[in-house]
Amino acid sequence: MKEQELIEELKLGNQAAFRHLVESYQSMVVNTAMGMIHNMADAEDVAQEVFIQVYNSIYDFRLESSLKTWIYRITITRSLNAIRSKGRKSFFTRLEDLFFTKREVGIGESSLPNPQKRLEEMDHSEAIQSAMNTLPDNQKVAFTLSKYEDLSYKEIAEVMQVSKSSVESLLYRAKVNLQKKLLDYYKNFNE
Repeated sequence: MKEQELIEELKLGNQAAFRHLVESYQSMVVNTAMGMIHNMADAEDVAQEVFIQVYNSIYDFRLESSLKTWIYRITITRSLNAIRSKGRKSFFTRLEDLFFTKREVGIGESSLPNPQKRLEEMDHSEAIQSAMNTLPDNQKVAFTLSKYEDLSYKEIAEVMQVSKSSVESLLYRAKVNLQKKLLDYYKNFNE
């Protein structure tokens, strides 16, 4: 289904068109939200909110950008709102997630993870997430769209409604800021 046809069908309230929209963009929306929020359950909640907003706001879509770009913008806004309103999980909740998650165990695999390795992985992951969370929103958005969604600078500029050179600058500053934060972390980690 072509984009213009999809938009027209959505405006008519066609449920099959909405299903097609969700199937086409769900992965993109969840991945983008996950790249910003770092929590799958919250990313899936954001995705649900995004599709509800798209369904309710399709009449306001002015075709000034592609449908994909519009959905990216909604996803970014919803993700940033979720970060601001929910805050980060507590350390103890993350520990619970670590030790009490359901794992599928295959034949010959141990049902118990290597606790030391899992703690180190969690620590490294938490350091990266923490460093990303210190970035200004515009740097975080540019970095997420670049690294998690593999968008080109031109596509990021369109989504963020900034120039291509602004995207280059945002990504450069994001990388420098992340390097500083992570360099300190790894320096302390190895001592």
